[in-house]
Amino acid sequence: MPKYHEEIDAVFRALADPTRRAIVERLAKSPAVVSDLAAPFAMALPSFLQHLSVLEGAGVVTSEKLGRVRTVSLRPGALDVLHLWLGEQRTPAEHRADRLGIHLALTTPKEN
Repeated sequence: MPKYHEEIDAVFRALADPTRRAIVERLAKSPAVVSDLAAPFAMALPSFLQHLSVLEGAGVVTSEKLGRVRTVSLRPGALDVLHLWLGEQRTPAEHRADRLGIHLALTTPKEN
């Protein structure tokens, strides 16, 4: 098991909830103020803040408070650990197919 398994578990737990996945999808576009981020969700603000807390605890998002306004953004590279883990799960057949594709691309004559 990889040494970063606790980080992977935390990110998977955070993204297991559809509300939190929707938050991440929204933040992928740009950072947002909490009130604007919460507006599309039919839940009380304290419940929404719990979702943000889970995402922040997993290291997926960060927040910054300026005066009375809290802005939330995705943490750069937060999902890289998932990308690495998923890459490790690829089968040897997938790796061979990738190498075959590269070989064919390099050896096939180009048509004019």
